[in-house]
Amino acid sequence: MIDAFVKASLEEDVGRGDLYALVEPSIDASAKIIAKSSGVIAGVKYIDALAKIESFEINWLKKDSDTFKNGDKIAILCGDSHTILRIERTLLNMLLHASSIATLTRRYVNVVKPYNVKLLDTRKTRPQLRVFEKYATKVGGATNHRMGLDDSLMIKDTHLKTIKDLTAYIEKARKQIPFTAKIEVEAENFEIAKDAMNSGADIVMCDNMTPELIKKVVEFRNKNYSHILLEASGNISLDTIEAYAKTGVDAISSGSLIHQANWIDLSMKID
Repeated sequence: MIDAFVKASLEEDVGRGDLYALVEPSIDASAKIIAKSSGVIAGVKYIDALAKIESFEINWLKKDSDTFKNGDKIAILCGDSHTILRIERTLLNMLLHASSIATLTRRYVNVVKPYNVKLLDTRKTRPQLRVFEKYATKVGGATNHRMGLDDSLMIKDTHLKTIKDLTAYIEKARKQIPFTAKIEVEAENFEIAKDAMNSGADIVMCDNMTPELIKKVVEFRNKNYSHILLEASGNISLDTIEAYAKTGVDAISSGSLIHQANWIDLSMKID
């Protein structure tokens, strides 16, 4: 899967070939990737695949999940000049995209770590980039939520509109879905959360609730259903996540890890 992604990314940028290479013959060359801002590195396994496909050498001075600061050398490349110049943008795009997500994710992780709360990503990923972007959040320290609809049964508010008896639905679902699959119910208020727990859910997502209301849900869970996991979600940002971490939930999910990540600054310099 990684090789296919890397080849498609390279083909998108190179097209029918690099016109630069038509002018002068190739020479032996080396280059370095330099940080021009601070952050967390992610994308190493993808760049390693690119190096194997395009037959150039890369010596990493930083590995996935390592932090870096402005001026740090990230890696050194060796190969023929045509190859290094051809893959430059594809390499940097993958490294920048993944590292930017990992960098923001690490900031979220550092906030929730003292409260023993798992940070989760979401399915709010760019089309065709889910595996890549979720890999980046994991490098940053998050835990992956569902990769797709087939990972677990999540009953969202839109699903609840079609379900007349949640208890009966969950009982029926247990007979249809895989034994290892969990059932999660999205709840917008305390009553729905309470009903979800009474109906046999494995996980209850407290969606767009205030921290104060979530504390009430946590208290009910702790008293009646200690085995059920609670997740907080819905417009949770870096500014507000600590308040949610303090509520006692088991996990917090945020799409912001991916769609709010601003690109860091890395560049390649030919020696």
